[in-house]
Amino acid sequence: MATIYLVRHGQASFGKENYDQLSPCGWEQGRVLGRWFAGKVEPAAVFGGDLERHRETVEAITTGYGTELPDMQVVPGFNEFDHITVVARYRPEWNDRAVMARDLKAFPKPARAFQEAFVQAVRRWVSGEFDHEYDESWPEFKARVLIAFEEMIEYADGGDVLVATSAGPVSVIAQHLLGLDDAKALGLNEVIANTSVTRVLYSGPRRSLAVFNNYSHLEADNPALVTFR
Repeated sequence: MATIYLVRHGQASFGKENYDQLSPCGWEQGRVLGRWFAGKVEPAAVFGGDLERHRETVEAITTGYGTELPDMQVVPGFNEFDHITVVARYRPEWNDRAVMARDLKAFPKPARAFQEAFVQAVRRWVSGEFDHEYDESWPEFKARVLIAFEEMIEYADGGDVLVATSAGPVSVIAQHLLGLDDAKALGLNEVIANTSVTRVLYSGPRRSLAVFNNYSHLEADNPALVTFR
């Protein structure tokens, strides 16, 4: 059986003007993963969404890997859902970034405060009660991720594949393979670490989840590199 390595991107730049780029920690996470892959993983193809943090994660992995990887093929189906809109529908005042920054600064741990709001915002989106407020509903998001997943497998034609993506698509694929309900899928989404590796084995029509959310490469190198937001 061949293996698909689903990699959540490195830590993005939370609180910065451009969130969609890796933080210094995110770059180092990618390099550590690349060193961990070296000598163990030889992907026949590399895929990713069209987000900057996906591309930069592959660049960081390649640096650590030490030799060239196949060029990343861009598949927008592996993009994360629009978290900015999802949060803004839950907290409309946060459309103004200055207001959001002011509100979060009132908490001792702003990142944790944002995470708690983010979880509630995603639950609202997934509930299905407000689909008319979103450009992409939860069912539509799941459908486009799974279409991208199957098209990628067809293209890979039995080879090992590395995919740089985000927590949302990883949780949707795990949900699909394990037959989980939406509540359990959201639980998975909340615990996926940056540059964690989820392994899927495939052969013909068979797909099996072998490993979920492995970030032992970070723990072994420097536990301080383990981040979830």
